[in-house]
Amino acid sequence: MRQKTLGELAEHVGGRVIGDPATKIKSASTLGHAEEGDISFLTNRKYAKQLKTTKASAVIVDGEKPNVKVPLLIADDPYYAFMQVMVLLHGHRKHKRVGISSQASISDTAKIGVDCDIHDFATISDDAVIGDNCVIYPGAYIGERVEIGNSCIIYANVAIYDGCKIGNRVIINANATIGEDGFGYASYKGQHHKIPQIGTVILENNVEIGSGCGVERGTLGDTIIGEGSKLGDMVAIGHGARIGPHCLLVAQVGVAGSTTIGRHCIIGGQVGIVGHIKIGNNVMIGAQAGVINDIADNKIVLGAPAIDAGKGKRAYSMIQYLPEMRQNIRKLKNRFDKFISSTEQPSEESKDE
Repeated sequence: MRQKTLGELAEHVGGRVIGDPATKIKSASTLGHAEEGDISFLTNRKYAKQLKTTKASAVIVDGEKPNVKVPLLIADDPYYAFMQVMVLLHGHRKHKRVGISSQASISDTAKIGVDCDIHDFATISDDAVIGDNCVIYPGAYIGERVEIGNSCIIYANVAIYDGCKIGNRVIINANATIGEDGFGYASYKGQHHKIPQIGTVILENNVEIGSGCGVERGTLGDTIIGEGSKLGDMVAIGHGARIGPHCLLVAQVGVAGSTTIGRHCIIGGQVGIVGHIKIGNNVMIGAQAGVINDIADNKIVLGAPAIDAGKGKRAYSMIQYLPEMRQNIRKLKNRFDKFISSTEQPSEESKDE
């Protein structure tokens, strides 16, 4: 942990200070839990009232705030600035230097780059290629002909099947599986016959894969996770799917095979996406949505089936009123039926005739 002054932090993030630039900052916290020496941030308006009560020594905001006594660090993007401050104060996780363990199983035909740390009981198979400065934790399995770039981190019990290609600075968290066979079967006379999956998986540079994820290899082509995209825990990517650059897929998303997702998309937790559809660029999909059709660029959708977010919010807000509406409709129907019945009764004059 490194202590800095508020002025030094402002210079680091390209911001400016309102208040004492000599304020000492040693850590970071939320507005509600911060103590003296902490820096916090404000990006959500509903927490704005806490600016007047927080015990933080400074707060990162996007502009001047009236009637606030706490020193402020003004930044164009407070959350991005907060990230930069966190890295400066705390840094990312440090990995113990262990070299290449004698208890790791490494094929004679594998190629290992310089300054790699390969822990006990990791397995690196025939003709695998590992780049420089990689960390491979215990129990990880690197299959035949796998190619891993530089500065990658492969956590414990990750399995990377044969032929997969991993770019530079990729992080694969514990228990993830990359390149398993796609869920492909030909059903014939009541039986399901496995189709060989001859494609592979490509993870481009700066991808991060969450714990417990499964990324299937393609049946014929490749499954691709684009540069800079991040997958949360327990995300399942079907065979032949293509995820564009810089997407965020939150935990428990399921993407079926042969679906294409554009760049800079954000997909909420537990979203299910059917196969063989196309999702455009800059699309946002609300949590637990069920996507069954193509989505054009820049759309925001939610619900199951997923529809335009504006319409969806109005529709789902009516759900709580449906029982009352149903009862009222029944009452109206009964009144209408009585009215129709009364108009169909023959008059006295018609009876006399």
